[in-house]
Formats: sequence, C-alpha cells, structure tokens
Amino acid sequence: MQGAGGRDVMFRGVQYINLDAKGRMAVPARQREQLSVICEGQMVMTVDTQASCLALYPLPEWERIERDVQALPALNPAIKRFQRLVLGYASDLQLDGNGRVLVPPALREYAQLEKRAVLVGQGNKLELWSEELWQRECEVALGADSAGALPAELMQLNL
Repeated sequence: MQGAGGRDVMFRGVQYINLDAKGRMAVPARQREQLSVICEGQMVMTVDTQASCLALYPLPEWERIERDVQALPALNPAIKRFQRLVLGYASDLQLDGNGRVLVPPALREYAQLEKRAVLVGQGNKLELWSEELWQRECEVALGADSAGALPAELMQLNL
C-alpha cells in the first residue's frame, strides 16, 4: 500500500484509546494522517474471524481483499461462512472533521467493545480490540512455550 510520493504506508504500534458514549473512536494522529493521505479518510471495518476483534482497512486495501474473498468458491460451506462474516459485517467508515469514526453497534458487540479499547497496527490494517480481550490475548501469547509453540515458518525468521 502506497501513500503520497509512492512511499509505503504501514500501520505499526499499540495505542490505548477510548470510545465515547456514541461508539465513536478518535483515530490517533499518526494513523489519521496516513489514512487521510492514502484513502482520504475512507475505510472499511469488519470482523476478524479468528479473534473477537475488528479489522480496519483503508478503502483501497479493502477493495483488493473484497475482490479476493468474493472470488473464493462459495459452494464450499466453510468459505461461505467466512464470506458471510467478513463481507456481511463490512461497514464503510469515514473520518469526521474531528478525526473520529463511528464503530457500528453490531461491530462493537462482536468485539465486546465498551469504553477502553486498543488499536493495534498490523501493517496493511489496524485491529481494534477491547482492552480486556487484548490483555488476555497478550497473556496467552506470552505464556506459550515459545520454543515448542512456534510454527516452523516463524523459526526461519531472523529477527
């Protein structure tokens, strides 16, 4: 994904944020600037099917993913269920003048979002977690037997 001047845009970092009483979240300045450049603040949010969190994509990145998901063979029941969730929950969002987006009620419910939330950079997208579920996810990840639990693909990385 490229921004202005052809430079790659990557979402990084973990930021603790709040949702207001209406379910709006203020997008942190660093991400807000990138989103303004690459998609004029137009985004799509949907569910993550492997965790109780939400995925927030800049519109051009989502359009690529949406084409790929729609091209999957829908006669396979597992793929059809995946498509129903990912495409069905997909919601168009737009940054408002104050740099906020409204997280739709159905998505807030899916991710168990209340006031405290965590925005996690994942390269091409951002994940939105409830603070409680994020803490639990970190505990599970850090508590795993790191040598025995890592897949072979991760063992090949030179960090």
